[in-house]
Order: sequence, then C-alpha cells, then structure tokens
Amino acid sequence: MGRGEDVTTGPRTGLQERAEPGIPGVPPGTGTSGRSAAAATGGTPGRVTPDPAGAHGPAARMFAADAASRGLGMTLQAVGEGTASVGMTVTGAMVNGHGNAHGGFLFTLADTAFACACNSYGPQAVGAAADIVFVAPAREGDVLTAHAVERTRFGRSGVYDVRITRDDQVVAEFRGHSRVIRAVEG
Repeated sequence: MGRGEDVTTGPRTGLQERAEPGIPGVPPGTGTSGRSAAAATGGTPGRVTPDPAGAHGPAARMFAADAASRGLGMTLQAVGEGTASVGMTVTGAMVNGHGNAHGGFLFTLADTAFACACNSYGPQAVGAAADIVFVAPAREGDVLTAHAVERTRFGRSGVYDVRITRDDQVVAEFRGHSRVIRAVEG
C-alpha cells in the first residue's frame, strides 16, 4: 500500500493499491468485496453495467470494435470502473491435440477482459506485459467467464488480475500490466 495508508481511509499518494472489488460470478472470499475503485478510495461507487449491450462507455466502445474477440464468440457481460467480465464458449476449433482448450484461446479470453477493465476509465490503455497460469483444463462446450479486476494504478501504469472460471471452478489465473498511452495526433 502507498506509504502505509489504508486505501479505504487514508490519502492516496504514491503507489495506490485497490481494495478488492466485487466481480459478478466470483464467490465472496476469493478476492472480492463488492466495491468499485471509486468506493475503495472514498469516491462515488462505480457503476457496473450488467447489460453491456446498452453500455456506451470507453470499454464497451472498444469491445464493439474488437473483431478478433467478437469473432471468437466472446461477449462483454459486465463492465465497471477497473473491472470487466467477458464470456466465451469453447468450440471444436479451439481444442488442441489433447482434447483441451488451447491455452492461446484462454489467454485471449483473459486478455480481452483485462483490456476492457483497464480501458474502463477512458484514457486509452494497452497491455505492457502479461502472464497466465493454467489451473484446470477446459473442454469443448465449456462456458468460460473471465473476471478482471484492477489491483493497483500508479501514474500511467496499472496491474490487473483475471480469473477464468467454468461455473465455480478456476481454469486459469492471469496477471496483466497496463500502460495508458499518450494521444497520438495525426
């Protein structure tokens, strides 16, 4: 935490950690507390959009223009300040030679949720680095959900965790590092 301050009560100076916000579909006690970034910092609670089809925010606009993710059948299920949930059903074309969902598709699902969460504030953000840990196999027909949550933002950088689940089972854990880019005039 920044300079030993509790993010729920103390001033936000230096490195700013997030209180653990809630993510739809993630059970309590698994890294969520039901609070948005604004609520965690004493501001107005962020709005989570349960029906992103009607959402007009920066993350929803970015997802609407994301032909790669939409082409894989992904759907933006929820988006809020620093959070997002994206769903995908594993198709036969996504299965590897072992009969499991190819890790590249799982990474893409997590990366899409990460992108929506880090672009939820407005300034354009891109991934600077990411890694994934595969916990359990997914198979054809599995309905997966990637729940992204911001852990900290500092300067133009941020750290986000994404958990991919099938029902209540964890399939993969992903960590992404974002960077807000400066507007390019052209």
